[in-house]
Amino acid sequence: MSKVGIVMGSDSDLPVMKKAAGILEEFGVDYEMTIISAHREPDVFFDYARTAVDKGFKVIIAGAGMAAHLPGMCAAIFPLPVIGIPMHTKSLGGKDSLYSIVQMPSGIPVATVAIDGAVNAALLAVKMLAISDEGLLAKLQAYQEKMKTDVANKDAKLQELGYEAYLQAKS
Repeated sequence: MSKVGIVMGSDSDLPVMKKAAGILEEFGVDYEMTIISAHREPDVFFDYARTAVDKGFKVIIAGAGMAAHLPGMCAAIFPLPVIGIPMHTKSLGGKDSLYSIVQMPSGIPVATVAIDGAVNAALLAVKMLAISDEGLLAKLQAYQEKMKTDVANKDAKLQELGYEAYLQAKS
C-alpha cells in the first residue's frame, strides 16, 4: 500500500501536522510521522529523504517554519511529490516560511499550501494517490459530497432560524 511521509522540523509543529495525520487516517492512508531538523541533523535528514522511496512513500508532506528548508531539501532528494506546509511564526506570521517554501528554484518543485494548511496538504496527498487508486478516488468523491451536504444543511438551518438565532445555536 502507498504510504505518505509526514515530516516536521520541530515538535512545535505537531499541533498543525496532526491535522494532516487525521485526514490520512480518515481516508485509510498509511503514513509515518517524523521530527527531523534539516539544520541540526543533516545526516539523519539525508538518510530519511534518500530512503523514503524504499519505505514505500509516494508523497512527503513537510512542515517547516522560519527558514523552512525541510520541504525544499526533501524535494531536492526525494523523486516523488513533496507538499510543503509553511508554519505560522511569531516574528513574521508565517510569511517567512511561505516564501521559503513557495520560491523554489526551477527544477525543484514543492506543492505549497496555506500557512498551517495541514488539512489541504493531506487532501492533496490523497488526491495524488487517488490518481492510481480507484478506492481512494471513491472516498474523495464521497468526502466532497459530504462537504456539499454539510453546507446545504447549514444554509437550511440559517434560513429556518435567521442569522441571530443561528449564531446563538452555534455557540
